[in-house]
Amino acid sequence: MNAIKEAQKLIANDPAGGDSRTLALLVLSLESKVPFPLERLYDLDMKEFELAIEVLREWRLDRYFAGKSKLYDMSLQVQQLAQT
Repeated sequence: MNAIKEAQKLIANDPAGGDSRTLALLVLSLESKVPFPLERLYDLDMKEFELAIEVLREWRLDRYFAGKSKLYDMSLQVQQLAQT
């Protein structure tokens, strides 16, 4: 499974969780080109930290366009849930 799909699954399974919210914020930052607080990555457990790094790698390759858009939409939903 590629990292973008794995991140999407993690966020879908626990949208209110801290790791999910950090990954969602990372995705939103990547898509909107706004700064991301890197210290949030260090708060992740090692498994989720490595997942975040893999998401960065795949995002940079930009060949997972369909998966990225689904993950971005889900990340927007998580962000909206966190604001309410």
